[in-house]
Amino acid sequence: MTAVALVMHWQVAVAVSIGVAIGILVGGLPGLTTATAIAIVLPFSFFVEPLIGLPFLIGLYKGGIFGGSIPAILIATPGTGASVATILDGPALVRKGNGRKALEMALYASVTGDTASDVLTLLLVVPFAAAALLAGPPEMAAILFAAIVLTIIAGTTSWLRGAIMACIGILLATVGRDPLEFGQRLTFGMDILEGGIPLLPMLIGLFAIPELMRMIALRKSATGRIPPPVDPGPGLTLGEFKRAGRTIARSTFLGSIIGIVPGMGQPVAAFSGYAMAKRASPRPEEFGRGSLEGIAAAEAANNAVNGPTLIPLLTLGIPGDKITAILLGAFVAHGLRPGPQLVEQHGPVILAILLAMLLSNLLLLVIARVLIPAVARLVTMDPNLLAPIVLVLAWTGVYLYRSDSSDLFFLALFGVLGVLARRGKFDLAPMVLAFILCESLEYSVGQTLNLARDGVLEYLLLDRPGAIIILLSVSGVALWVGLSEKRSLS
Repeated sequence: MTAVALVMHWQVAVAVSIGVAIGILVGGLPGLTTATAIAIVLPFSFFVEPLIGLPFLIGLYKGGIFGGSIPAILIATPGTGASVATILDGPALVRKGNGRKALEMALYASVTGDTASDVLTLLLVVPFAAAALLAGPPEMAAILFAAIVLTIIAGTTSWLRGAIMACIGILLATVGRDPLEFGQRLTFGMDILEGGIPLLPMLIGLFAIPELMRMIALRKSATGRIPPPVDPGPGLTLGEFKRAGRTIARSTFLGSIIGIVPGMGQPVAAFSGYAMAKRASPRPEEFGRGSLEGIAAAEAANNAVNGPTLIPLLTLGIPGDKITAILLGAFVAHGLRPGPQLVEQHGPVILAILLAMLLSNLLLLVIARVLIPAVARLVTMDPNLLAPIVLVLAWTGVYLYRSDSSDLFFLALFGVLGVLARRGKFDLAPMVLAFILCESLEYSVGQTLNLARDGVLEYLLLDRPGAIIILLSVSGVALWVGLSEKRSLS
């Protein structure tokens, strides 16, 4: 009841509305991803209360994931990675004169899947937090290590490249103060490294600067885009939506499960939901040729990830993807350190933030109906017009965070690293996740060694078999993925 009272405030509704509107506009502009937008506006959310700043970011998150479906349907260009599967049927429906049906199906399926998964999140977050409180240092170390490994093997590149990026993240995380002995390490006598590498300039540099370069590179391709249709066609009927009900329910369940597992994310959910819908459909030949059911399957699945991906973030401090890694920085900056004790210590605030997710879905349904025509006219905007705005916001946001000029140096440094990683086809998610989790992992390992004293293996086998089971399970999965990838390469 306290959480309900906290969220039922006009300032929360206004913050969520602004976030949703910005998210839809960002998602609808090819070249500017949701992760980039959240990273850029993140510092500005620190100047308001947590119950305003965090719902604003969550609204932006949800609006951006849906907004990516608009250019995916109209011009066959996904606004976000989550909308890649929507390309398979969206443009075909537009060519048939059913563009409005496709957009409305994407909206209704997104809101339905997102709302159902948010309810599931509300039901599961407290039991997950209670279970996490039972875990000791050995189990926490095993869980954190497993999260890094799962992110590596579920990445968009090979597991070897993912492992390299994870090692770089761990190396960067060890710069600064030792969390166990509180001594300095790897600072090389440089004052700016004594406090460690700041997370916010790293996130903005890794995600915003490469997108900035990508927008500039899109200058030539922007001239050849297909303009959105003049006649959007008839709207979606209630019967058409009902016929997709079973598909939406299936994709919602699948997306919710994928959202709980760190490292999977919306693109995996979208393609999985689409494939299952095609396999279960009595008319599979329509998929890829303009199927409303295909739109519903992809959009319900990718939006169903949004809520459950916060469960490992809030209860274990493990972000599930790039966006939740940025949200982790927001929670920490607002004094809400994600982990097993977060719900116990700040229960009303956390539940209020989760209730704000349900509010954001209702507002998304209303705001999207108003903004879709405007975004449809913006999807052909020259990316070069956005590049200066992104650059100014990125540099301003980083400096306002701590008013420390050294953060601008880190921004430029990680911007270069992000560009090089993208050109080398290295996934940034393992690096960011390893960097964020390294401190907790190192602390848990240190506590485990202190508890075990001289008999680490004996201590784990006899007193803490759960940690051994987790390590063996994730090692088996990693070995199977590695062998499968080796076979495919050969």
